[in-house]
Amino acid sequence: MTLKRFASLLCMMVLGLPFAFLAAAPPTDKAVKVQQIRNATIKIGFGDVTFLIDPMLGPKGAYAAAPGAFNEHVRNPLVDLPIPASEVMQADAVIVTHLHIDHWDEAAKRQLRKDMPIFTQNDEDAQRVREAGFGDVRVLGEGTDFKGVHLNRTDGQHGSDATLAVRGKQLGKVSGVVLQRPGFKTVYVAGDTVWNSHVEQAISRFQPQVIVLNAGYVRFKDIDGAVIMGKDDLLRAVRAAPGAYIVASHLEALGHATQSRRELTDFIKRRLLDPQHVLVPADGQTYSF
Repeated sequence: MTLKRFASLLCMMVLGLPFAFLAAAPPTDKAVKVQQIRNATIKIGFGDVTFLIDPMLGPKGAYAAAPGAFNEHVRNPLVDLPIPASEVMQADAVIVTHLHIDHWDEAAKRQLRKDMPIFTQNDEDAQRVREAGFGDVRVLGEGTDFKGVHLNRTDGQHGSDATLAVRGKQLGKVSGVVLQRPGFKTVYVAGDTVWNSHVEQAISRFQPQVIVLNAGYVRFKDIDGAVIMGKDDLLRAVRAAPGAYIVASHLEALGHATQSRRELTDFIKRRLLDPQHVLVPADGQTYSF
């Protein structure tokens, strides 16, 4: 026990205050910071190293909806960035889980520094990012290191087998990433995937203490089900990783994301999930774990 912590405890004993107040102390410098930006765009900080993941930086209404999507008459994104793009781009590296426009858009290609380290899921994606003018493009593998943070690419599936039979070419290959640094909580960003064996295996193998799920239940009119997770998957994550923090991302920024923050919050209450561990952030909101 540090001298400072001992002094705090002694003071509480003298004043007759409950020891539980110690839990409210400010987070240490070993806290992982997760900031929801917009849609699947998030920032994750491990002390002095910050990653920007899946940057979609265009203004409200910049892009047409995907053909066949729910609400395809509206333009995406539905909302503007909650903070200036210049602030969003303050990071040490970028991770792009796949190249769909809501994860890697034209604005990101224009505005990011061309010498920014960018990690992609495979060589094909890396080549396309290089063609956009970026000079430091790296492929995530089985244990990639960046400034003391260990990165592992994970598999995903952008819809059920039946969905991919209809729209497999359009949906393509996707991935997630696990980020680890000694002294910090392990973070698993599942990416654009439905809940399946890939997700279960990643949780079982890496035992993440923070799990970010894309949970907007994105749908197309010509297929049953969704191409990313929804509310029921929050419960699956709680059961698969008891005690982990579950963060719902990819919400209320695309017309065909058919599950709202309100629905997720109501589900958390109805299923008696811990609202301190199953989190539905607003755009721009930051958590420290």
